Amino acid sequence: MPFVQLSEVQRDALVELLNIGFGRAAAALSTLTQKRVLLDVPDVAVYPMHELTGHLDALARDDVASVHQAFTGAVAGDALLVLEPMAASRLKELLTDEPALPLKLDASSREVLTETGNILLNACMGSFGNLLELPITFAVPTINVTSLHLVLDRLIAVDSELRYALVVSAAFRLQDAEVVGSLVIILSVPSLTRLLEAVEEWERAQA
Repeated sequence: MPFVQLSEVQRDALVELLNIGFGRAAAALSTLTQKRVLLDVPDVAVYPMHELTGHLDALARDDVASVHQAFTGAVAGDALLVLEPMAASRLKELLTDEPALPLKLDASSREVLTETGNILLNACMGSFGNLLELPITFAVPTINVTSLHLVLDRLIAVDSELRYALVVSAAFRLQDAEVVGSLVIILSVPSLTRLLEAVEEWERAQA
């Protein structure tokens, strides 16, 4: 169970905001690939960092492909698009019609996934920044293929204030196929508090 229990208002507002971001990301990917791309937000929850790999157990067993983008501003932290390698290869094939080479993740796959992660992470976090009036600046995205434990340990080693992760299920649907991954937004206690306060204020303004 999530350590931080989101209220119904917080969860509904986060899903609405993320769907706006996912809609923008899907439109950008459709333009880029000339294919109809749909993105869904089936679920969102908040977990403490020490419980994160347990929640993402299926991803934590083996190496994963993760696109990482740090962000700073009124809310600061790290955003990750996490896909298990088979899903990453499948997504690359669907987006480009080019079969992935039988390597861990070939250079073409890494390039496509980095751009996909960049579009998705910018669209989602950009929605938070624009709609919640929380200006955010992004670093250049990077991609890694390694264990989720190692990815998270590296992030915590750089910034010990990172305490919570907002975990979003991300379902890419295109060409009658679906690829599911996870969007993980890692935040400090002050950043998470600021984000949830802004989400509640935005939801009240919509009423």
